[in-house]
This record gives sequence, C-alpha cells and structure tokens, in this order.
Amino acid sequence: MNQNKAVIFDLDQTLLDRTTSLIRFLTWQVNFFQLISANDREPFIQRFLELDDNGKVWKDRVYENLIQEFSIQGYSKEILLASYIHDFNKFSCCFEHVENTIIQLKQQDYLIGLISNGRTPFQEHNFYALGLTEFFSSIIVSEAVGLRKPDPAIFLLSCQQLSVHPQDCVFVGDNEQADIQGAKAVGMKTIFFHPNPAISSAIADANFHHYEKLTTIVSSI
Repeated sequence: MNQNKAVIFDLDQTLLDRTTSLIRFLTWQVNFFQLISANDREPFIQRFLELDDNGKVWKDRVYENLIQEFSIQGYSKEILLASYIHDFNKFSCCFEHVENTIIQLKQQDYLIGLISNGRTPFQEHNFYALGLTEFFSSIIVSEAVGLRKPDPAIFLLSCQQLSVHPQDCVFVGDNEQADIQGAKAVGMKTIFFHPNPAISSAIADANFHHYEKLTTIVSSI
C-alpha cells in the first residue's frame, strides 16, 4: 500500500501537451479574427511558437511582435491577449495515455499533486479543461502562492497539502532546472518527461517518453 506516497506533476509539456494545444488554439484564433491570409497561417503559428519560447515569454510581447511582423490591422495586442487568456483552455489537451496513467496511480493508492509555474487563474483553467481535477489532492499554481519552482518552499507546500514527506514523493516534469533540480533539492525522487526519445535528463532518477511506461517507473525508483 502507498497511502502516504505521492506523485506530483508539472503541467505544461508534462501533463498538458502545450505545443499541440497552442497550435490548435492559434489555428482557431487566426481563422476567427481573420488576422492574416491563409498563406501566412503556418508562418504565423511557427513564429508564435518561436517567440513564445515554451511559455517563457508572456503573450503581450509575443502579440506585439507578431502584429508588427505580419502587419496585422484592426486588432491590438490587448484584444488578442484577452482572447488567449479566455479561449486557450478550450483547446487544452493531454499527452496520450495521461488519464489512464493517473487512474492507475490512484488505484495503486498514490496521492496525486500538481505544481505549475504560471499565472492564475489561467493555468487553473487550462488544467481543469483536461478533466483530471477529481484525481488530484493538491493543485498549486505559482502566482497564486507567491512561489516559483525551483524554490524549495513550493515543493514543501505541496508535501504539506498532501501530508507526505518529500522522500515519499516522486516529481514528474519536463524542465531540468525548475522541476528536476528543484524537486531533488528537497529530497524527492525525480522523473524527467520529454515526448522526444532523443531528449533525456542525466540528473533525474529516471526518464520516460510515453505515459504507458510511467506507473512501472514510479514503482521501481
């Protein structure tokens, strides 16, 4: 029995397939607002992904650049940003087999938690849209608590909410500094996720690229 053991997840590019979700959203946004010609749609989306830098750059700056580069008329960065904030979650999707994996972990009596660096309530809405909330005993978004990974305090807060010791936790994430180093610093086991099999972490306790493998890895480390 693992009643006092927990698996804690990052959100973006770990549970949430952010790149796929973003491409779906941008395809809709470009069409809905008729921002650019059909020929420019793919270059626009690719440029957004470059400027966004895996979510590190907030979208007002991204849209400001795109409006200039693509000579977009009639829509301000404020309008496009508001659409992003309100509509992105409608296109949120998980990586394949995430839900089945979460259910298996619950059946094995693991407590499940989430720690996401990001803005509130934006990240909460993106997470709720995945339909996994009922399985999670703790949901932490950095802006809401005034802490950010890799700060040890945010990992310890998750442990406190789950009533577990750090050494009884496994943290699953895609960012080597924020997720893996941060979790290791408080004594958690760590598992690095990347959908590309060519990308792994040398410092994590384990790596995986497909969610079918995760339950086996969790029980073995």
